[in-house]
Amino acid sequence: MIITILKIWIIVLIHAGIKRKKMRYLKLLKSEAASGMFGWMRSWWNWCPTSELLLKQAEERLISYVHTAYEDKIVSISKGNFIRTICMKQDTENEKTPLVMVHGFGSGVGLWVKNLDALSSQRTLFAFDVLGFGRSSRPKFSNNATNAERQFVDSIEEWREEMGLNKFVLLGHSLGGYLSAAYALRYPQRVQHLILIDPWGFPERPPPGQASGRPRVPMWIRALVFLVQPFNPLALVRAAGPWGPSLIQKFRPDFKNRFKDVDDAILYDYIYHCNAQAPSGETAFRSLTESVGWAKYPMLMRIHEIEERVPITMIYGSRSWIDNETGWKVKDLRKDSFVDVHVVKGAGHHVYTERPDEFNRLVMQACDVSDKLAEEDAVGELPQFLEDDAVRPFQRTESTLTMRDDPPRVSVVLD
Repeated sequence: MIITILKIWIIVLIHAGIKRKKMRYLKLLKSEAASGMFGWMRSWWNWCPTSELLLKQAEERLISYVHTAYEDKIVSISKGNFIRTICMKQDTENEKTPLVMVHGFGSGVGLWVKNLDALSSQRTLFAFDVLGFGRSSRPKFSNNATNAERQFVDSIEEWREEMGLNKFVLLGHSLGGYLSAAYALRYPQRVQHLILIDPWGFPERPPPGQASGRPRVPMWIRALVFLVQPFNPLALVRAAGPWGPSLIQKFRPDFKNRFKDVDDAILYDYIYHCNAQAPSGETAFRSLTESVGWAKYPMLMRIHEIEERVPITMIYGSRSWIDNETGWKVKDLRKDSFVDVHVVKGAGHHVYTERPDEFNRLVMQACDVSDKLAEEDAVGELPQFLEDDAVRPFQRTESTLTMRDDPPRVSVVLD
């Protein structure tokens, strides 16, 4: 009880500090006309040590661990916005369906560092910073969940048009999984295969008093969420100013183990600068959510509307705070479609970094399925190996269902 009270007092003090910080910058904004934009930016720099240049440099240091040559692109879309993209092209006579990777909340292309080499070894790969995150532009999003989702999806489609892609394998992690599914709903003709990695935003929020199936969030975290809910999810990182980088390390010490081959300072520097910039996509994410991280418009209620011909592969970590039960529900809802569900033992929410070899293998396997499906598109039939195995009535068996092997870890700062 004493520990709980102390935690609540700490939260209250943090909350009070955020309020003072907010008032300080309201005053700065009011004085902007007199001092000019440069003066305001200098004041921000003095408190929050970040910039677009520092983010670019941090990303370059992190991606230096990737051995495959890549092309760095700034892809212009509507309203003066742009999508930062990296492209790894394969010069082969028989070009396979390209892979497009969409990261999750508070992330960027740099965190695919343990996957880019393997996944680009057999096909062209594109990875981009989602609009409002990383090094992409950070526009103002609608406060309406439907409109904010549409802005995200429109940005992906405009990016596709500029890149000249016809069809591709679309892979999304967490929030990126939600956005990828939303894109497949509107543009199914462009998606050769939908790969969802521990996707956020699928289940409905359960009625009060009913178990959700997700790991129970500790009381002190729920208290923290309640106190800071008027602010964006990562407001604490920016409010901490020069202590922001150390705050990231304190909240997410587990990232050291996930990126064992990467220098800790390089990793945390990149994560900090990704999230210390203007909270554009972060604000949009807040518009998409209600309560403690539930989606206002759950994807599970819409997943059946994706065209039957679009195959879906879902990959979960057995220790993740995302409930893999959703995958089996999707399989049940799409009985006449290809739905393949994998639960990677020993992995958490960031399965792509915690079990990279297994993750890469499963993704390449799904991409191979896409290639076989592409060959059959002309005749409009599924390959025989899919008809016999993957597209069949939903069954839950000991051989296919993997339960959590140990308690999951609750993620506070990044998804």
